[in-house]
Amino acid sequence: MAAAELAAVWLTLKLAGIVTALLLVIGTPIAWWLARTRSRLKGVIGAVVALPLVLPPTVLGFYLLVAMGPNGPIGGLTQSLGLGTLPFTFAGLVIASVFYSLPFVVQPLQNAFEAIGERPLEVAATLRASPWDTFWSVAVPLARPGFISGAILGFAHTVGEFGVVLMIGGNIPEKTRVVSVLIYDHVEAMEYTQAHVLAGGMVAFSFVVLLALYTFNPQHLGGRRG
Repeated sequence: MAAAELAAVWLTLKLAGIVTALLLVIGTPIAWWLARTRSRLKGVIGAVVALPLVLPPTVLGFYLLVAMGPNGPIGGLTQSLGLGTLPFTFAGLVIASVFYSLPFVVQPLQNAFEAIGERPLEVAATLRASPWDTFWSVAVPLARPGFISGAILGFAHTVGEFGVVLMIGGNIPEKTRVVSVLIYDHVEAMEYTQAHVLAGGMVAFSFVVLLALYTFNPQHLGGRRG
C-alpha cells in the first residue's frame, strides 16, 4: 500500500475505535432506559435512536452539517467556546459517526437488557443491593453478549461509512479522508487496481465481522432491526 492508503486505513481505524468507545458510554444508559421504562416517550426516543437505520446518509449528513456550521446551534456553541466549527475536522467526523452508528449499539444492548428479565434484579434488591450495584454487578455481566454485539457492529458500521463522513469531513488527506472515501477517489480516477485492494480489504473485514457475530453471538443479530 502507498502512504495515502495507509493513512486512510489508520484514520478509519482510529475513527472507528473512538466512536465505538463513545457509543458504549452514550448508548448504555439509553439502552437501559429503553429496556426498563414504561414512559410514553419510549416509542419517540426509540424512533429517534433508530432514524439512521432508515434515513439516507446524505440526509443525516446534511442536517448535521447545518447544525455544526457557523449558523447552526452546535456550531454557535463551539465557536462561543473558542473551538471553531466542526465540519471538515476529525472531531466533526467523530460526532457525526456517533449519531449515525448509535442504533447499531443501542438496539443490541436494549435487547440484551430486556432478555435479563425481572427475576435477577429482584433477587439483587432482596439482598439490599442498590440500583447502581445491581446494574453493574447483575445487569452488565448478564448483558455481556449485547455489549459484544454492539461494540462489533458499531465499529464495523463506522468503518463502512461513506455518505455521512463525506458530507461532514470532505476529503482532506490524513485528516478526514477515510477508506470508503479513498475508494471513491480511486474509482473516479479510474485507478481500479488501488480500488480493488481497498475494496477487497473491506469485503474481507465485513465477512470476518459477520462470521464472528453469527458464530459467537447469533441471538443478538436481530438487535440491528429491533
